[in-house]
Amino acid sequence: MADTKVLYNGDCPICSREIASYARYAEDEALPLRFEALQEGDLTRWGVTPEDAAKRLHVLKDGQVYSGLDAFQILWSEMPRFAWLARVTGLPIIRPVAQRIYDYILAPLLYGMHRRRQSRL
Repeated sequence: MADTKVLYNGDCPICSREIASYARYAEDEALPLRFEALQEGDLTRWGVTPEDAAKRLHVLKDGQVYSGLDAFQILWSEMPRFAWLARVTGLPIIRPVAQRIYDYILAPLLYGMHRRRQSRL
């Protein structure tokens, strides 16, 4: 099985904490997941700008880049402990609600926090 790569905002304390827990789990279970902070990686293979990468989670699987809820669903589906989240957020009634919550509330909130942190540097 090919590795699934996860691109996340390493400057975001919330994102980093969440990804760190996924990375520990993936390592403990020897799962084919690789995690890359946008600040440390080569974004050209991802086809995203640093700003786009900071706005939402990205996953590279089978040569295709996914972002947002789609990226989370791929990530969760590859971790047995979290596979139920992928299934639940994929349900026809829940998916559009989860998508909107991520796109219009969570991602903008985290990105706004990122921009404020960056402006203080």
